[in-house]
Amino acid sequence: MFTSPSREFPFSTQDFDKIRKMIYDYAGIALAPGKEDMVYGRLARRLRALGLNSFGEYLHRIESGDTREFELFTNSLTTNLTSFFREAHHFPALIDQLRAQRERGGTLQLWCSASSTGEEAWSMAISACEAFDTLTPPVQIIATDLDTHVLETGRTGIYSGDDVEKLDPARVRRFFVRQPDGRYQVRPELKSLVTFRQLNLIAPTWHVRGPFDAIFCRNVMIYFDKPTQARILQRFAPLLKPEGLLFVGHSENLYHSADLFKLRGKTIYQLARAG
Repeated sequence: MFTSPSREFPFSTQDFDKIRKMIYDYAGIALAPGKEDMVYGRLARRLRALGLNSFGEYLHRIESGDTREFELFTNSLTTNLTSFFREAHHFPALIDQLRAQRERGGTLQLWCSASSTGEEAWSMAISACEAFDTLTPPVQIIATDLDTHVLETGRTGIYSGDDVEKLDPARVRRFFVRQPDGRYQVRPELKSLVTFRQLNLIAPTWHVRGPFDAIFCRNVMIYFDKPTQARILQRFAPLLKPEGLLFVGHSENLYHSADLFKLRGKTIYQLARAG
């Protein structure tokens, strides 16, 4: 048992193992041994909200078919650390990519595959505007995430002053509208560039259609085991244009999928078969 006098709810080894299996089977998230306190802290809030007395009761409720609670269970166990222009070196590379492709005409397609609360997708949209020097660039961005709660935040596009404080003031003035309550909302022109929708990266079907000029999948693979990573990368490859780019997180590499992707820049990859 993990239960201690300081814990409000009984929480057993069996409870933890069952939670690990449920989230792995559904979302591919591999919770390591030692994450018991994190799991307890995040899910104890759900027990309180439901007026339950133990994790056994809570898991029984999910297993009995409460789909709404399973959604909230999943949301609770996902990690959503993000910020505007996080890993800033990627965005000049994205601008260069968009400028290189604009002579081909047509609408450029981008996919933000783990968009969290939206800052990454909006950073991509801002970069597209700057690449074309207009608020209406020929770019469409699909922003997806497993967590339905953070998707709603991204969809509304409203952020606190703290969220935007590290942005260049000129960017804030150009791309945001200050609200009466002091928060900032992305401009309508920017909102027209991004579509938010739920997507599970290990689901058998992805409701996105390529080919994409760029895919951002940053700081996501670290939550998957190597076989799951490999399966996702195999599915990314045919969705990229031959000259398309895949952007990954600072602690991630694709060495185990060298047959699919080759390094193009710092944590930026291109299809191995590309010229």
